[in-house]
Amino acid sequence: MSTKSLQKTLEQKRAERAWTCVQEVLSQAQNLEDPESFKKKYNSLARKVPMLVLTNGLGQTLAFLKAKGKNDPANEHTVLFRHLSNWVVSQVAPSPTASNGDLLQWVLENDSVAYRRATTEALAFLTWLKRFAEAELPED
Repeated sequence: MSTKSLQKTLEQKRAERAWTCVQEVLSQAQNLEDPESFKKKYNSLARKVPMLVLTNGLGQTLAFLKAKGKNDPANEHTVLFRHLSNWVVSQVAPSPTASNGDLLQWVLENDSVAYRRATTEALAFLTWLKRFAEAELPED
């Protein structure tokens, strides 16, 4: 009898969530006026965001995504902000209701140690998101 562990590693959970996010983009695009454009823009943004975090910091990058998205649920910036925010808050916040799940708000409310932890988690998640976006979504 096999004693194979069913426990998933954190890396597997990141990959699973990133895959779900990219599949959500494919599904959401079907309801938009120009689905190919949305998929290409999301792919381009998913490839660019890790470098933005490394260059400008997590807080600046989140503010950029929020400003460009203007809370439009059909905007790729808003969608990626939501994907990143939901994952990182679920991993670093002590309670699921912390900052209403808004990573930018959570970053503003916490200290530098928490900020570094959130940045590390965001970069790990974005690595998977970038890879799955490259694999599943068309490029510009």
